[in-house]
Parts: sequence; structure tokens; C-alpha cells
Amino acid sequence: MQVQDAAKADLTVETFDEGLVLTPLGPWTAETGEALSERIDRLDLSGARGKTVALDLSRLERLDTVGAILLGRLRAAGEAAGARAETHGAKPQHERLLQALDKRGKSEPPQTRSENPLFALLAGFGAAIFSIRDDIMLGLAFLGAVVMATAKLMIAPWRFRYTSTVVHLERVGLHAVPIIALISFLVGAIVAQQSIFQLKNFGATLFVVDLLGILVLRELGVLLTAIMVAGRSGSAFTAEIGSMKMREEIDALKTMGLDPIEILAMPRLVALVIALPLLAFIASMAALLGGGLVAWVYGDITPVTFLQRLKDAVTFQTFMVGLVKAPFMAVVIGLIACTEGAKVEGSAESLGARTTSSVVKAIFIVIVLDGVFAMLFASMGI
Repeated sequence: MQVQDAAKADLTVETFDEGLVLTPLGPWTAETGEALSERIDRLDLSGARGKTVALDLSRLERLDTVGAILLGRLRAAGEAAGARAETHGAKPQHERLLQALDKRGKSEPPQTRSENPLFALLAGFGAAIFSIRDDIMLGLAFLGAVVMATAKLMIAPWRFRYTSTVVHLERVGLHAVPIIALISFLVGAIVAQQSIFQLKNFGATLFVVDLLGILVLRELGVLLTAIMVAGRSGSAFTAEIGSMKMREEIDALKTMGLDPIEILAMPRLVALVIALPLLAFIASMAALLGGGLVAWVYGDITPVTFLQRLKDAVTFQTFMVGLVKAPFMAVVIGLIACTEGAKVEGSAESLGARTTSSVVKAIFIVIVLDGVFAMLFASMGI
């Protein structure tokens, strides 16, 4: 059949004073396309410059996409030779195919409307509000799941993953001690130095001990610790859970009838709640040590005087005000880290974006929470 079609398909060329008439014969289909393509390649239309090249399709029997492309090549060859190409006598079905092929790739790009900058700003603000709403709803749902998991573990404590908790406690707490102690030491030293330089003008250098003690124990120690834990451990939790989500390990846990909250979230949350107060205590002591050394060097305040003044300036209540915040900040960091990890999709870009979002949101919420506690304690007169 293919040989017969190839024999029947042809192209005749007639020359007139006005130009050339090209008449396709027989079926122009995929079966005859190779022979017709060679025939078109050998065609010489150089003598039609300034004239008309007419395609007479009245004797065309069958036409498919390949044949239509070959007819397009004929038209293009005539136009390239400097002639005006025309098509006549096409059957309706052939005409529709040629028109569809001619429109392919020639659609005009969509017109972009110039958007009002004010509307764009309002639209972005609205989208941000909806995103915040979705984050709050997801966080509350995750918190509810954690509370339910906690209730189950209280009823059946042998289901709690003690080994996993100890491993995370070591990573979150023990391994973080050097960097948190070092940064807190340096921050305490800087605060003491700047305070001494300012208080010298009023002859009140000794009050640097009061300032440093209250600032570090109430605010600075726990806030610095929470921020560093959010950047260090919160990002790690998000990346770990996000990687498990990408590899469908969380879905595998659900398939096996296991609770991902109980297995993945609870050990991390418990480790954070235990580690953050301890790290905050270490950070406060390191900051006081750094401030005491600077006060000794720059302010001529001996260690004995520093400790005695510190004992008079701060109370156990001052110490507990800072320490009470730590578990709440730990829960916030853990919830945000696990929630953002669960929102990771199937790409590395999504994992990086969620990890970044986890750190930014955790630090922001920690600072807001610290401000809320400061206002609460102020209203209570503490």
C-alpha cells in the first residue's frame, strides 16, 4: 500500500506568464512524505521572482499533518524565491488542517495589563494575611495532635521513645553548650563594656552590675539561647522531617499504623523543653562571667565586689522570671520546626524554603513571646 501511494503521489509544475502553478496529486500523507520531500528539495523556483506561485489543491486526494507541512514548505519556498504564494481549490477538510497548522506557534503573546501598584500592594498584603491564617490553623492543629499524643503517652508511658529523646537531648543540649556559652560570654562582655563607658560619665560605674545582672537573667540569657536554638536545632528538625516527607517515610509510618507525632515530634519537643532551660542557665552564667571580667578590667570592679553587688541587685525571683519563659519558647520552636517540616513538598527547593521559613518564624515568635511575657510580668509587678 505504501509503495502504491508513493507512486500515485506527485507534484506537477506548469509555467505561465503570470508565474507557476504547482499541483499536488494523489495522497500527501506520512507514507508518501519522504518521496515528496525529495521532490520539493529538487524543485527550482528561482524563475518565479516577482510573479505568482499558485498551489492548486483540487486534485489532492488525502492530506494529513505531514502533507500539510510539505505544502507549507512549498509556500515558503515560493516566498523565499521572491514570488507571491497563493492557494486555490482546497477541499474544506484540507483547508481546516492547513489553517490549524498555519496558526500553530503564531498566537500572540498574552497582553499584560499594567497593574495598579496600590492594588498589587493590597493583594500582596491580603495574600500574606491568608498565609498567616493558614499557618496559625496548621500550628493549632499540630498542637492539638501533640496534646492528644501526650495524653496517650501518659496512659501508656511505655510507648514513649526514651532512646530517641536522649539522642535528641544530646544533640540539642550537650552539643550546643560550647557555642551558646561562647556567644553569651561575648555578648555579656560587650554589654558590660558599653555600659561602663556610659555610666562613667555619671560616676555610677558600679551600677553596671545591676544592669548586667537584671538584663541577663530576665531577658538576654533566655532570649539569646532561644534564638540560637531556633537557628541550630529548629532548622535541623525541619530538614530532617522534610527529608522524611520527601522520601515518603512519614507515609510509610502511617501505613504501618504508627503515629508520626508520637514517633517524630514528641521526642524532639521533650528534648527541647528539657534542654532550653538548662542552656538558658548556662548562657546567663557565661554572660555574667564575661561581664564580670570586663567590669574588672575596664571598671576596676573586683570579682568580690561584683558578686556582692550582684547578690544585692538580683533576687531568686529575677532568676526565675527568665527561666520560666524557656519551656514555652522551646514548645514554640519545636512546633514551628515540625510543622514546617511537614509542609515540605517533593523538591530540594521546597526543603530549603521551609527550613529558612522555620528559622525566621521561630525567631520572630520567640521575640514576640518574650515581649508578651515582659508585659505580663510588668502588669503583675514582678
